[in-house]
Amino acid sequence: MTIKSWQLDRRAFLKGTGVSLGLPWLECMAESESKDSSVQPKRFCAMYFGFGVSLPDEKGEQAKWRWFPNGEGKEFQWNESLKPLELHRDRITILGGLSHPHGRTMGAHDTADTFLTGALMNEKSLSNTVSLDQVIAKANGNQTRFSSLVMSTDGGVGEPTRSSTLSYDDKGRPIPALNQPRRIFDRFFGAGDADSLAERRRLKSQSAMLDRVLEDASSLRLRLGNQDREKFDEYLSSVRQIEERVENSQRWLEIPRRELRDEELKMLDLDSDENAPMTFIRTMYDLLYLAFRTDSMRVATYQITNMADASSKAGKFPQLEGFKDSLHTLAHAWDKPEGAENLGRWDRLMTEQFTQFLERMATAPDANGSLLDNTLVLYGSSNSNTHNNNNYPLILAGGQNLGLKHGRFLKFGDHVPLSNLFVTALDSMGVHREAFADSTGELSEIRT
Repeated sequence: MTIKSWQLDRRAFLKGTGVSLGLPWLECMAESESKDSSVQPKRFCAMYFGFGVSLPDEKGEQAKWRWFPNGEGKEFQWNESLKPLELHRDRITILGGLSHPHGRTMGAHDTADTFLTGALMNEKSLSNTVSLDQVIAKANGNQTRFSSLVMSTDGGVGEPTRSSTLSYDDKGRPIPALNQPRRIFDRFFGAGDADSLAERRRLKSQSAMLDRVLEDASSLRLRLGNQDREKFDEYLSSVRQIEERVENSQRWLEIPRRELRDEELKMLDLDSDENAPMTFIRTMYDLLYLAFRTDSMRVATYQITNMADASSKAGKFPQLEGFKDSLHTLAHAWDKPEGAENLGRWDRLMTEQFTQFLERMATAPDANGSLLDNTLVLYGSSNSNTHNNNNYPLILAGGQNLGLKHGRFLKFGDHVPLSNLFVTALDSMGVHREAFADSTGELSEIRT
């Protein structure tokens, strides 16, 4: 039997001596997968950092620490802050000039919450709207064991305008972020027999309870007036969403988890925390990569720093890495003597961590290419420099199999809202929407 005369399913695994070993993606899987577009992987992830970047004058003494490149289009030239990305030049696009119009009217530290939503949050209204990642997760989340992975340095949800999560559900409610590497590992890769049995019992109990709720609801609805019936229908819609999640979880309990290879387990430092920033950030990136490689989910967000100033765990990151100042002070001093270089060196450290993540994704085989080829990656901030909510520093990476074209520095006018990028991203992910937030169209420049 030749290798082309049979195919392996992506969930194939080997068993022996009580150990299951997940198979990496193999070429013999490609033919069977290509026949069914529903298993063609399309992934999305977004990373956010707060307080902006170093942006000295292009002709000044510290110009080489300017985050944005020199030039434009394919002929752009790196400055020091982004130079580690040279290895992936053909896999990335730097975007300049984009921002959320609502964000320009908001407080200087208030825009992290709306990075993926484009909503308006001010003293009159602190309510948010659905985030880009959760629109994708709702459309495609049932294809994997988990619909999405939400991570941040601080964890939880924070508070309005100082959020510690990038992700918001369809009601605009913040989705708590995970920030402990070991807990993330246990949730995605550590399902033991006892855990599986407990989970099965819990889901069976929840399913029975929901059946009773929906059965009682049918008779109760008939006795309600029109106004109450509308409110009750909204409640039932929420119950049915829970029911769908329970059913999906039950289905995935019967499917073995994809195991990690020994070398992948060794690269993780699950005891890392915010007291060793670069190790901590690298471990979070590694967990994100492994979750993608095992196809545990296809949507993720990672908020590396938020805008909570001194109360954020990330505030002390630069000092722990040998810098004199906290992150907020470092960002504020970008226009002081040597300030652009100091912040630029921090920007470069962050770029190096991001580059390592892209390298792992680019060298991991996947259907029709690499993980990065099938993943749209957005990296950036909602400040250009601190307190400036215009001209977000943004990098778009990967997604060549999703129709993206790279190797350029694209500049846009402030009449182009960032949400136009989101409309195009949704379309690339197979989620077709005419508009998102305050979009005015698509961002066709990033497409092939």
